[in-house]
Amino acid sequence: MREHSGRNKRFALKDENDTLMRKALRTIIVDDEPMARKVLAEELAEAEDIELVGEAENGEAAVLQIEELAPDLVLLDVQMPVKDGFEVVRSIEGALPAIIFVTAYSEHALRAFEVGAVDYLLKPISQERLRAALDRACEARRRPLESAERVAKAVNAADSERPRRRPKIVGRQGHHFHLLDLDEVYAFQADGEIVWVLTADKKFMATQTLQALEDRLAGTQFQRVHRSVLLNTDKIRKLGALSSQRWLLTLANGLEFTVSKRQAPAVRSLLR
Repeated sequence: MREHSGRNKRFALKDENDTLMRKALRTIIVDDEPMARKVLAEELAEAEDIELVGEAENGEAAVLQIEELAPDLVLLDVQMPVKDGFEVVRSIEGALPAIIFVTAYSEHALRAFEVGAVDYLLKPISQERLRAALDRACEARRRPLESAERVAKAVNAADSERPRRRPKIVGRQGHHFHLLDLDEVYAFQADGEIVWVLTADKKFMATQTLQALEDRLAGTQFQRVHRSVLLNTDKIRKLGALSSQRWLLTLANGLEFTVSKRQAPAVRSLLR
């Protein structure tokens, strides 16, 4: 029965990926030059697997459009007013689109790939080179988790060079993957083989096991309070003693968790 269930799950995932691949990539163009946007839009109009859903003329407008429209792909200029292309990537809080950087300057290429871009195009762009980049974006959509993890790893590597920055967590909702700041996360809770990422008012599916998350977040404000719960101790608002070795923790958003006997000593240390 378990083998049959696993086979069904694999078929379901395959069907889901096939459905995604048949849909056109919902795309946004971001460039501060109107003519550059016009030329690129005309080129994209020739591609049957691309649907242009928006344009932005600066980095700040780009972030707003990305969060509002949740595109699959963003063709992003590097040098722009307000926020440059790299700042746009770092500012995205919603679903993570595939990113293709478009610029006249080759010196940004290495950094573009370091932040998880699927490709990097130099102006003027040939049709053949654009098509190759779009094909890479389609392939990235086939494996969205790998793309999201690549971006998170790149952002975390950059953050490690800056004091007071914390790792990013990847969480899934439906077909979309989100980068979450640690301060947004209230708890990680295991439910069988699934680990949920709990925020103030939302629930995401984690991409790692609870043990892997605990190891990764060692030295941060996250602490195991139960074999199935890793808790953000900064979000604890009330501790109630159920017995000499059992505690009830209430978080800022009202969520409650029982502390196991094994973890009770660590929790008691929070009161000191």
